[in-house]
Amino acid sequence: MARTAGKLRRKPYEEELLRLQGELVKLQEWVRDEGRRVVVVFEGRDAAGKGGTIKRVAEYLNPRVARIVALPAPTERERTQWYFQRYVEHLPAAGQIVLFDRSWYNRAGVERVMGFCTQEEYTRFLHQCPIFERLLVEDGVLLRKYWFSVSDAEQERRFRDRLEDPMRSWKLSEMDLQSFIRWEEYSRAKDEMLVHTHIPEAPWHEVESDDKRRARINMISHLLSSIPYREVDRPSLDLPARPPESGYRRMARMDIAVPDAASGLPVKGPT
Repeated sequence: MARTAGKLRRKPYEEELLRLQGELVKLQEWVRDEGRRVVVVFEGRDAAGKGGTIKRVAEYLNPRVARIVALPAPTERERTQWYFQRYVEHLPAAGQIVLFDRSWYNRAGVERVMGFCTQEEYTRFLHQCPIFERLLVEDGVLLRKYWFSVSDAEQERRFRDRLEDPMRSWKLSEMDLQSFIRWEEYSRAKDEMLVHTHIPEAPWHEVESDDKRRARINMISHLLSSIPYREVDRPSLDLPARPPESGYRRMARMDIAVPDAASGLPVKGPT
């Protein structure tokens, strides 16, 4: 896929993003009303914009319905389990959406490239992964898989920005630097992964993300277009009148108030 020239301007991006987020709320209500189960897998290069997209997807959703799963490195006990086992416990129940910020595809990426798994474990993963995903889909799970691609030049620019920004330096780890050094190895691993796991029941969808705004719009639009949701009628609510006062008097205020750190900031003028 060719890189898309021309970055989206902020105002039209924000307007379209807000519209799409409204549709995501409708999707959420449909999932809850119909008792459906949705799994969205976010994978791709380091600094490809997965986290920012996930944040925009979940921004207005009910955390009791839609939750983000970002698992740490497996424990010693988890390493002795069936590889997919620790992901199974995070799959959605009826009426839920789960957004995987990286997923079982760690084995096909970082574990493969960095030597964190054996050749036998890797080969077994490539065999079992399509079976695992077919089982999910056959059981009614709506599974969507997105791969975020970024050019090597843009990845380098983002890494340098993180190095220089104390508010975002936590986003850059030694493992990220290894992915920078091993660009071609990760490319080969991705190609082999796609050969084995791009299946009709659970195909991959690639998101070009040199322009983060465009990537977010494209990914959310595609997700919405791939699920036949409908707007759910919700009961009309009215704010009731407060009952008459019954003589309650507030107790003397205890000295527990948070200090007013905002006292020196400008305030709105009279309206």
